[in-house]
Amino acid sequence: MKGCEAIGEAAIRAGCRNFFGYPITPQTEVPEYLAKRFPEVGGSFVQAESEVAAINMLYGGAGVGKRVLTTSSSPGISLMAEGLSYVAACHLPVVLVNIVRAGPGLGGILPAQSDYLQATKGHGHGDYKLVVLAPSSVQEAVDLIYEAFDLADHYLTPVMVMGDGMIGQMMEPVEFPPERDLGDLPTKPWAATGAVGRKPNIINSLYLKEEECHANNVKLKEKYDRIEKKEKRSESYACRGDDLDVLVVAYGTMARICKTAADELKNKDTDKIGIFRPISLWPYPYEALAKQAQKAKKILVVEMSMGQMVDDVKLAVLGTRPIEFYGLTGGLVPSPDDVADRLRGMLN
Repeated sequence: MKGCEAIGEAAIRAGCRNFFGYPITPQTEVPEYLAKRFPEVGGSFVQAESEVAAINMLYGGAGVGKRVLTTSSSPGISLMAEGLSYVAACHLPVVLVNIVRAGPGLGGILPAQSDYLQATKGHGHGDYKLVVLAPSSVQEAVDLIYEAFDLADHYLTPVMVMGDGMIGQMMEPVEFPPERDLGDLPTKPWAATGAVGRKPNIINSLYLKEEECHANNVKLKEKYDRIEKKEKRSESYACRGDDLDVLVVAYGTMARICKTAADELKNKDTDKIGIFRPISLWPYPYEALAKQAQKAKKILVVEMSMGQMVDDVKLAVLGTRPIEFYGLTGGLVPSPDDVADRLRGMLN
């Protein structure tokens, strides 16, 4: 399946029956697919008048206890920032997908990884965070959609699955995990479903008393601490032994390209190149990266951006290893040969 369509099908099978969104390339095939599929499964598809409207519809859908989804691409995600801050402040579970396009500005529709800082460090206002998961294949995108809905419900928090335009547009074989029974989804006694036989549930992010606002921020911080402790995900590739010439750090589809480059050099020049791939961009797997970095003489960070992940790599390494960066942006994608050439320069 094409990545965008597989993401849509995965959301349905994960128990989502409510989508609110607005078309923007290169993710438009997700709402297009769901517009066809949701009537077949009793779902509700709403093409909102804007991304601002979509995120607030998502806020309402989550508030009544439904599994809800929106998908967009870079500028559209920016427009959702205010509403997403409200969602997080209200401790509501929502899932967002960002199929990243080149920027800044309108940029272009080709793939990029230049929304890393937006997703992991910035976005909306206030003391809140997103869980951010980065797939490197269409199959992993499907698996992480299932996981995103479960994490959102478990922690009552927004979760983003972030892939670049290649993930959305490439076609790969997919096996779907077992479909979730809607009757087995988590109960949500906090939802605003009509106060029949119980006290009213109030979902609100407005705190006019500073002590109450502070208390909500403390509650959020305690939740994020639990997430950081339990939900870090990463993959190490070819990191055998304790003597690497170079450790390459990359995520998403860029990590696949780097694996191909490392395999090429293994066959021709050296077998001492390892790959470290963060899967959770937040919480970032600092400890796992630090452990692998201790095996390497040098570190190369490769991204389809101008180096947005480099600071997190520096935090993990804490000055113990030299770090170099190689990247292209604007829709340009480094090839395995490009990465291999850069690695050869570091090996000499």
